[in-house]
Amino acid sequence: MAAVAMLRPLVRAPIRGLARTYATIPAKAHHRVVVVGGGTAGVTVAAQLQRTPEFENKDIAILDPAQTHHYQPGWTLVGSGLRSLDDMHKPLSSVVPRGVKHYPLRVSTFDPKNNSIKTSEGVDVSYDYLVVAPGLETNFAGVSGLEEALQDPASQVSSIYSEKTVEQVWRNIQSFKKGPAIFTQPAGVIKCAGAPQKVMWMALSQWKRDGVRDNIDITFATGGPSMFAVPKYSQALEELRKQRNVEGFFQHNLVKVDPKKKVATFKNLAEGAQGALVEREFGFLHVVPPQKPFDFVAKSELADAAGWVDVDKSTTQHTKFKNIFSLGDASSLPNSKTAAAITAQAPVLIDNLLAAMKGKELKASYDGYASCPLLTGHNELMLCEFKYGGIPKETFAGILGGQESPSRLFYHLKKDFFPYVYWSHFLNGTWYGPSAFFKPDTTVKA
Repeated sequence: MAAVAMLRPLVRAPIRGLARTYATIPAKAHHRVVVVGGGTAGVTVAAQLQRTPEFENKDIAILDPAQTHHYQPGWTLVGSGLRSLDDMHKPLSSVVPRGVKHYPLRVSTFDPKNNSIKTSEGVDVSYDYLVVAPGLETNFAGVSGLEEALQDPASQVSSIYSEKTVEQVWRNIQSFKKGPAIFTQPAGVIKCAGAPQKVMWMALSQWKRDGVRDNIDITFATGGPSMFAVPKYSQALEELRKQRNVEGFFQHNLVKVDPKKKVATFKNLAEGAQGALVEREFGFLHVVPPQKPFDFVAKSELADAAGWVDVDKSTTQHTKFKNIFSLGDASSLPNSKTAAAITAQAPVLIDNLLAAMKGKELKASYDGYASCPLLTGHNELMLCEFKYGGIPKETFAGILGGQESPSRLFYHLKKDFFPYVYWSHFLNGTWYGPSAFFKPDTTVKA
């Protein structure tokens, strides 16, 4: 709690005085700015834009059919037994920024040539400017047998990647005492590329506390070629893997789970499209499912070849439609998809959106900053911070030294401070990540 006590004096109260507007569903609607998505990216942009004095005649609407807003970075804490799931979600209506309208509508089609969106409910919503931030789809069906395995508590198969399955992770960790334990990470883009091994390190730490670590053979099975995409942190994690006697099963992608036989089947990606299938027995299996863009994004005119919203990696503006912007998991921004990345993306998007409204040059630039607070055990965490090109961009390096060394201070930032600041300030538009409560100069390239 030392980190929380240290940072708490910086906290400012959230904005007051404006009444939230819960919009009735019309046959048609028009707004100056429409935000698709009520997750971290969408709510943050709406909140920051609503707070900006430069943005006059405020008229913002969020489209999202969800009833609940989830603090997804907290699911690692829940799966590790460090926090309660009750702390990690709130009604979406309670986090929609004051003065912003919320339509519980599901997007079916984008019509960017006519500045319009069609919804599954039959409502047409038009806009002057559009921010696309619906997140991505966690595809549990992408692994054969996984959905059935997750529904059976006796299977010892679990995943932190859903609020419906995350609590089972901790139950499985507590009950497992002996045998092979496999932790998977799929090839391709996923939310928070460090999360798959966060739960592994926490499980290892718990099994050590329980005195059963020596009875458990741990394997990290990843579709990637290394422990992490950023070389500096990958090297440190590789050393940790060897020190703690964890098998690295690299370039092997999980394709099938048989919970009755307790067998996981992997494809050897090192051998290309014709890669052999490899079976591994398990007693404990933690699965990170493959992830992809939502179909309504991937099949639209907004998408690039991979299905993500096609934006300039510096300005967040769409490459074709200049009144459309995107950030967060749905965007084509070529960096790690984390909540921390949104703290750097949102101010850039806001500044460039306002410039576009005035017909001015877009001068704000996003350098690819992202962060992965990577739990490596109880009371220790490696705070990975980096920008485009896998170049470290560390907030505390000048004070505490290189952040590749796990720290107790960083552990309490993740466990205690970040959830607090998320609900109190991030979603209110007053938190800027490394800049804390001070809006960064978005025209400065670091």
